[in-house]
Amino acid sequence: MELSDCSNEYEKLVVRMNMPRVVIDNGVCPTSTVVKIDSARSPGILLESVQLLTDMNLWIKKAYISSDGKWNMDVFHVSDLNGNKLTDENLIRYIEKSIETSHYCKSEGYTGLTALELTGTDRVGLLSEVFAVLADLHCDVVEAKAWTHNGRIASMIYVRDGSSGTPIDGDSDRVQRIEGQLHNLLKADDGYQNDTRTCVTYGGNTHMERRLHQRMFMDRDYERKFDSETSPVVSVQNLEKRGYSVVNLQCKDRLKLLFDVVCTLTDMAYIVFHAAIRTVGETAFLEFYVRHSDGNPVNSEPERQRLIQCLQAAIERRTVKGVRLELCTTDRPGLLAEVTRVLRENGLNIARAKISTKEGIARNVFYVTDANGNLIDPEIIKSIREKIGIDDISVKESFPLSCREAVEKEEQKQEQQHYQARIGGGAVLLSLGSLVMRNLYQLGLVKSYF
Repeated sequence: MELSDCSNEYEKLVVRMNMPRVVIDNGVCPTSTVVKIDSARSPGILLESVQLLTDMNLWIKKAYISSDGKWNMDVFHVSDLNGNKLTDENLIRYIEKSIETSHYCKSEGYTGLTALELTGTDRVGLLSEVFAVLADLHCDVVEAKAWTHNGRIASMIYVRDGSSGTPIDGDSDRVQRIEGQLHNLLKADDGYQNDTRTCVTYGGNTHMERRLHQRMFMDRDYERKFDSETSPVVSVQNLEKRGYSVVNLQCKDRLKLLFDVVCTLTDMAYIVFHAAIRTVGETAFLEFYVRHSDGNPVNSEPERQRLIQCLQAAIERRTVKGVRLELCTTDRPGLLAEVTRVLRENGLNIARAKISTKEGIARNVFYVTDANGNLIDPEIIKSIREKIGIDDISVKESFPLSCREAVEKEEQKQEQQHYQARIGGGAVLLSLGSLVMRNLYQLGLVKSYF
């Protein structure tokens, strides 16, 4: 056996020895399933584990993270969206297999698509103009997500050629036209022109929400002022004897909270050595013992303030604002541009968007407010339904801000159901729809019920 062959076999042995070992136990805790992960320390391994659990729409209610030398021991207490333990053996085996696979990376089915990444100053009608430009350039939007925060917007859009269904990045002239027109749309007139960014790349395994966090972080959305009364409570103190910085966070618990925090710590090059996460009622308490990748704790006041601001921004970005509109119907060219144009013409701003097209069915979810960020008049919803065409597109009933947690939970349930059932043709609404709205109306949580 040649030396190179011995080296390759040794490398494979090291990989097998260092692969994470997973134990999933339903007998330890009466209210949740315990997921224990032992793994060799490597960059981003904690984020990969948390990312997988949150991508499965699991709620992490408690967690303990510890690193002893070059080895990690992470324990997560998880439940489904109804607060129940995990009983599906197929799901349990999938979690075990996925975490145990070295270098986990979630593929969201974007192979063969072209990715557009956008950041800039948010304004009323901006997304509508973006989708109109893409429609004019004969680009079909297959998947897209958009977040807004502190007057900024970040969006990731996967497109393909409207005629051939192939990626568009092979045509350099067309790519330049797309980048140029989108860049002009994103230019601001308030002094932030230089912060406008557009990027065209070939599909792959990019995790959309992780990438949106990175785009927002690079765009410095955290530098704007926060509302001290509603902002998450974040503190950073140094533990001199141990050489750690202790990061404490307190905020309202929600889905994907731990992912958002760990994602930001990773992007800021902080390594988590120990952590404890718990929830009391609706409040989450998170404590992290971290060092920078250079081995040092936070060593200056500006660095401490920046870390606090970035963590607050990471938690706030996903906060839902406005009324939730859901449209689900047979896809057609220009549909997205048409729908967002109607929203724009009614003076509505899209605070967050999630676009998905699968098997010829378009499912678009928008959270909308008026131009000032306030709730919209129910009469405007009626007008929108009439203009879009209620016989052609189903518009999900609207929910006010006070009900957003219930709505988010329902949205996640719908995603789980999507993997278990194929969508038929025509106008379809994947939700409890009127039943949920009627119950909320009877409880006095909404002012109107169509």
